[in-house]
Amino acid sequence: MTRYDYDRYGHRYSGIRQTDPHIAAQIHAALGDARTVVNVGAGSGSYEPADRYVIAVEPSAVMRAQRKTPAIAGTADALPFDDGAFDAAMAVYTVHHWPDMGKGLRELRRVTRGQVVIMTSDPEALDQYWNIRYFPEVVAAEKRRYPPLDFLRTALGGRVEIRDIQIPLDCIDGFQEAFYGRPEAFLQEEVRKAQSAWGFVPAEQHPIIVQRLADDLASGEWDRQYGHYRTQPTWVGSIRLVIGH
Repeated sequence: MTRYDYDRYGHRYSGIRQTDPHIAAQIHAALGDARTVVNVGAGSGSYEPADRYVIAVEPSAVMRAQRKTPAIAGTADALPFDDGAFDAAMAVYTVHHWPDMGKGLRELRRVTRGQVVIMTSDPEALDQYWNIRYFPEVVAAEKRRYPPLDFLRTALGGRVEIRDIQIPLDCIDGFQEAFYGRPEAFLQEEVRKAQSAWGFVPAEQHPIIVQRLADDLASGEWDRQYGHYRTQPTWVGSIRLVIGH
């Protein structure tokens, strides 16, 4: 599958995709007591801990320009660091964008003395979300992109732990499952543009897909089927922390 072009489509990404404090706490806890961290595929800087020394690596100039702190221009499969240069590594919603995931994961291991923390989605759990009813084309694109968890286990080697991510109802990071209880968000084009999976569905299909949801919201059918999500304080969807120790 063709890679998502952040230099073309990512100009307003950071306005929608922000660091959610509830998710950040889960990621930072997984980093343990690491003082030096490399963030690979760092994007606009979401989830980088402010109380540690972080070096960020990001290939997209557009994404680097949205950061509050500088990042090195580079790719996961050729990190410009010595072996064991960092206490820990993090990679947040990025491995599915890497052309050579296996090599990138081995590089994370190479430059890290301690744990490697990856936030990703389990492709086997993507169709457990109500959007499979309205956006099956988008879900199918996601399933083709995310690596199986067993692939990540094997590529990282050693002891690997997998934790569920608890998503809060008021999540401010605009990935798809962040809106599990706020479906109206998908009617906003800017929200969809900050979710790369939509970029793998032909643009002429987007209005048709979105109209399915709009119709059910207008008729009340969404609320009859899924309205309980509007008040559910947290939810576990497909998002996982894969932690290589």
